[in-house]
Amino acid sequence: MRPLTLTDGHVVLREWTDADVPAMSELFDEPAVAYRTPLASPFDEAAATAYLAAVRRARADGTRLHLAITRDGGAPLGEVLLGVAEGALGYAVGAAHRGRGLASRATRLLTGHAHDVLGLRRVVLRIEPGNAASEAVAHAAGFRLTDEPPETVRGKGRTHTLLTWAHETPAAP
Repeated sequence: MRPLTLTDGHVVLREWTDADVPAMSELFDEPAVAYRTPLASPFDEAAATAYLAAVRRARADGTRLHLAITRDGGAPLGEVLLGVAEGALGYAVGAAHRGRGLASRATRLLTGHAHDVLGLRRVVLRIEPGNAASEAVAHAAGFRLTDEPPETVRGKGRTHTLLTWAHETPAAP
């Protein structure tokens, strides 16, 4: 399987490598990531190594794509991922790199790949109400809030609600 790389000239999305394990630990071992994602906390190098193995298995079996968000294909600044079966997209950007449009650009790139290459008509984001940063990413990437019933999620000792935002390809004539 060829490594996947996507770019818009401002960011490069690429597959994670063994050399990224220390950076993964640095990016994902922080409170906001622990609170909003299912990633392990603390997220040390052992957790990063296990996560990388799971990422590779998911890519090999075609269920998920996990791509490092970079400026130039080098140091990872975050991650964008896509669950292929339901077209569910997610992202996490390291605290030092937030507020620079990385999540929006990465979301647009992977959404385009999902539509144009994978043939998914619909890509969704599931966002907790009040998560203003993720709502801004959704708007910037062309997603719209749907009227679908909220999803209740339990995990990490809390229960929270997620609203569905969708990006759909135009219907064929």
